Amino acid sequence: MNYALLDRGDRLSRELSKKFQTLASARGFTVNEKSPDIVLSIGGDGTLLQAFHRFKEQIEEVAFIGIHTGHLGFYADWKKDELSELLDLMVTSQPGRVQYPLLHIDITTRTGTSEYLALNEFTLKSVDGTLVAALHINDEPFEMFRGDGIVISTPSGSTGYNKSLGGAVIHPFLEALQIAEIASINNRVYRTLGSSVILPKHHHCDIIPDPEEELFIGIDHLVMQMSDVQSITCRVSEKKVTFARYRPFPFWNRVREAFIGSGNH
Repeated sequence: MNYALLDRGDRLSRELSKKFQTLASARGFTVNEKSPDIVLSIGGDGTLLQAFHRFKEQIEEVAFIGIHTGHLGFYADWKKDELSELLDLMVTSQPGRVQYPLLHIDITTRTGTSEYLALNEFTLKSVDGTLVAALHINDEPFEMFRGDGIVISTPSGSTGYNKSLGGAVIHPFLEALQIAEIASINNRVYRTLGSSVILPKHHHCDIIPDPEEELFIGIDHLVMQMSDVQSITCRVSEKKVTFARYRPFPFWNRVREAFIGSGNH
């Protein structure tokens, strides 16, 4: 089996990375950064986001495994002391392949359109503080937004920034995107729905900002500053991310452990 490995870069993650490579080599696994079958991340959910973006061009050929150096996360199934158990299962069994929806973003400027994929979310804010933008759903005007910003999340990303804004937590087996407002202003001129909106696959939303406005655009952990943005289109991607599961860890168990605690049930 060919694999690639990314770690967070701290001392513990680097040590675990070296240990994994030693154990994997003894089991006949090969490091292959160009065309891996499995991509492993050691650190946290942020490390797995970095791994996703590094290998997003091969997203339909690779499967991801997360090893957490702290608490279990939404993308990291394995703890730091479980490397041997994981490798034994990788040798002896076929994993379940769990697929999560991704967000496809088209950003159009006067010079053309750029495409992006997000595993968690897309974030739009104004450099000057207040964002003003028209929001269309399926090419029909929906609302004129004025406020701090807009977050559009995937189902797996719904537990992040979206949840802190009062958005719903959505199971990743539902192919959908969620639009959440950041501190919207409502008056006679600007009127928004005020709650998150969930769009199914094959629907899309267009955000049309003032092209003169300087924008902060976030794609997961990556932040860009852009101007001359004519429109931004978001939809559920035709592609999905695949996770290799060598043991069950249901999504709602992850939600419970992250926000409620394993003792409160």
